[in-house]
Amino acid sequence: MMYLLWVFLPVAAVLCCVGGHIWRFRRDRFLSYLYGPHIDRPQRFGSLAFRTGVPVLFTVRIAEVVVSGPHSRSHGTVDVILTLAQCIAIPLAVIGAGLILIPPLITAESRPHVTPIDRMTLPVLVAALLSSVLVTFDPYSTDDRYRTAETLYTWCRSLVTLHPNPEVMQHAPVIYQARGLIVITLIAIWPYTRLAGIFTVPVSRMLRRAAGVLRGMPIPLSRKQRRPA
Repeated sequence: MMYLLWVFLPVAAVLCCVGGHIWRFRRDRFLSYLYGPHIDRPQRFGSLAFRTGVPVLFTVRIAEVVVSGPHSRSHGTVDVILTLAQCIAIPLAVIGAGLILIPPLITAESRPHVTPIDRMTLPVLVAALLSSVLVTFDPYSTDDRYRTAETLYTWCRSLVTLHPNPEVMQHAPVIYQARGLIVITLIAIWPYTRLAGIFTVPVSRMLRRAAGVLRGMPIPLSRKQRRPA
C-alpha cells in the first residue's frame, strides 16, 4: 500500500499528465475555452491573475526545495522574500481560478460543455492552495525541524532522483499526506481541465514567434562564398 500511494500513483499521475497534453494538443491545441471572442473581461483578467500567481508559487516551491535543509527551513532574507511572494501569489491564483471556472458552472448555455473534471477543478485547486498554507505555517514546525522538508521535500527529491523514499510520507502527519495526494490529483487531471492551455498556449506562441524570427534571419556566408569570382 505504501508503494502504491507514494511511488506508483505519482508516476501514473505524471504519465497521465504527459499523455493528456499530447491528446489535448491533437484534439484542439488547447484553444477550446480560454481563447477567442467569447471570452469576457473578467475571464481575461482571471487568466492574467492565474497565469501570474501559479508560476510565482511554483518558483517559491522550487526555491524552498533547493535552499531548505533536510530538517530545516530557509532563513533570513530568503525566508521573508518567499513568504511575501506566497502572500501575493496565493490570492492571485485563487481569484484567477474563480473568475475562469465559476462563470461556466452557473451559466445555463455553457453547462453542456462543462465536464465532471471541470466541476472538480476549482475544489482541487482550493484544496491545493489551502494545504500549501497549512503546511507552510504549521505551528509544530520549527527552524530546526521543518516538517515540510522532512516529508514532502524529501519525498519529491527521492522521486526525481529515481531513488523513491515512500517511508517519509507513510509516517508523515495527515495534512502532509493529504497535501501530497492533492498535488498528485491536480497533476493527473490538469490537461483535461479548462486551465490546460493557460500556460501551454502562450509558451507555444512564443516558440513559434522565435522560430519565425530565426527563419527570417539571413544565413552568414562562408569565407569561400565571400571571395569575389
